[in-house]
Amino acid sequence: MIAQENALMNDNAPVSLLPSMVLAVIPALNEERHIEACIRSLMQGEADLRRVLLVVADGGSSDGTVAVVNGLMDEFPNLRLIDNPKRLQSAAMNLAVEQFATAGMRYVVRCDAHSIYPGGFILKVARALDHTRAASVVVPMDATGETCFEKANAWIVDTPLGSGGSAHRGGRKSHYVDHGHHAGFDLSIYRKIGGYDESFSHNEDAEYDERVAQEGGRIFLDADIRIAYVPRGSVKALARQYFNYGKGRARNVRKHGKRLKPRQAAPIVALLASLGGLAAAPFFLPALILPVGYLGVLCLASLAVTAWKRSACGLLAGLASGVMHMSWAAGFLKETFFPLSRA
Repeated sequence: MIAQENALMNDNAPVSLLPSMVLAVIPALNEERHIEACIRSLMQGEADLRRVLLVVADGGSSDGTVAVVNGLMDEFPNLRLIDNPKRLQSAAMNLAVEQFATAGMRYVVRCDAHSIYPGGFILKVARALDHTRAASVVVPMDATGETCFEKANAWIVDTPLGSGGSAHRGGRKSHYVDHGHHAGFDLSIYRKIGGYDESFSHNEDAEYDERVAQEGGRIFLDADIRIAYVPRGSVKALARQYFNYGKGRARNVRKHGKRLKPRQAAPIVALLASLGGLAAAPFFLPALILPVGYLGVLCLASLAVTAWKRSACGLLAGLASGVMHMSWAAGFLKETFFPLSRA
């Protein structure tokens, strides 16, 4: 059991953490807009960061992502670029570990190309793993936007009406959790459970966490290590993202047999109630209270965010919230009743 392994590790004197013990990986696909800012943020804060191997695993970008990364290699000699033919983030992580994780490496840090990282992030995550002896360290995400829709999306996603109150969305308390935004892994445990399941295009993180828990491992949310995340900037992109999230969650439920939490079931109830109300309205007009009531909640959310942030961009918050809810629920139901081979 992983818990037994961790207990044995705690009995030993801690080994000084060296940069050579850490591998950092950025899965990327068409991230020309964000990749340079991401890499530069990861290299700021401590001189030792320039000695941590940083691998960008590109899934076949059709924009300028590869050119941007190649252009940074002279400035950052520790930067590497590999091709990820399977394109998925799960495959990117497994491939990087397979190719670059040497026998002397103890931890792997996962980085998101859409994120801006605080100074020293990579080594802070590695130290948190070293200190807690957790199987994984996860971190809170603080969403931030540039365009009006990105701002509205960012403001609502960190609230219960957006992400449903997930601990890693704006969480302020460090504690052990069952799931969170992946930041770092103990490599011995990563290898023991087989890394990410590459059949998952989305929700691969929650699926990984489920296997860690089954083996007795613990996941630590370090609220002192925070990242800024730029959310999707259009309705279409947001809908596609959350539709795939919903499909991934359905596959996770099917694979491991766990029930949804109330916050996860709520969007499904909202979608089915709204559709049911619309279908019943020609025969029973009061049924419209279901979809109208839901729209009313979204409108109130828009007004509340507008007043809170003192910005007209807040008027789009309800739209962003509704897109998240309906797309996630549609994806979940689609994968549940009409499953395909990949999430």
